[in-house]
Amino acid sequence: MRKSLGQQDYHKYCFGKGELFKTILLSAGATGVLAFFFYRSLWAVLPLSGVGVLCFCSLRRKKQQRLQEELVAQFRESILAVATSLQAGYSAENAFVDCYQDMALLYGEGSLICVELKLMKRGLCLNIPLEELLEDFAVRSGCEEVKQFAQVFGLAKRNGGNMSQVIRSAASLIGKRVELRQEMRVLLGGRRMELNIMRGMPFGILLYVGLGNPGYFDPLYYNLQGVAVMSGCLLAYLLACFLGEKVMGRMEAEMAV
Repeated sequence: MRKSLGQQDYHKYCFGKGELFKTILLSAGATGVLAFFFYRSLWAVLPLSGVGVLCFCSLRRKKQQRLQEELVAQFRESILAVATSLQAGYSAENAFVDCYQDMALLYGEGSLICVELKLMKRGLCLNIPLEELLEDFAVRSGCEEVKQFAQVFGLAKRNGGNMSQVIRSAASLIGKRVELRQEMRVLLGGRRMELNIMRGMPFGILLYVGLGNPGYFDPLYYNLQGVAVMSGCLLAYLLACFLGEKVMGRMEAEMAV
């Protein structure tokens, strides 16, 4: 079914036009900065290319997380519109089809949720049950909120529950989690900024001292002892960045519970 309908897998981020080039350029720029400040050699870019790959993967992962958060927020609005249509007497299938117009006005026809609603409509035309379409969407989305809604919807559909009330309750729960994430992002925004400042501070110090005292760092370059010292400094810097990301990730996970 996935191939026939052409659904997107949100576990893998697909770069837009020009976005891939920009991300590669940022990753290459980070590699070039490390090569200049730690080795003052273009040849250092080759062994440091692994750092560039890690940087690229990190940027792609962050873009994927933002994409999934955007998808959840749009999905919440869509199921609210579905609940309203159910109260007006629509069937669940027609309610999902009907809410496309509202989402197109709210987010645009090219938005994530509008693309998914088009696919649902196409699947319904092929006589694929709505529960199956929602379950497939939940798996592809990688979002816990969508998975929970698909499970609750399937149970209510099979057991004949109050669909409108079930969907409104699910939308309320999803909304609370979205608001929690937004509040968490605001609370941790200062910490994230401090981490970014600490990342850039060593380069600022090196640049300031190097411009103020030309030749001061020359003994650290173009010789084996200097390369060994700077390699140790580079490893310490990368380890500090890694630990900083780990700490931030743990803080976000604890606040999200």
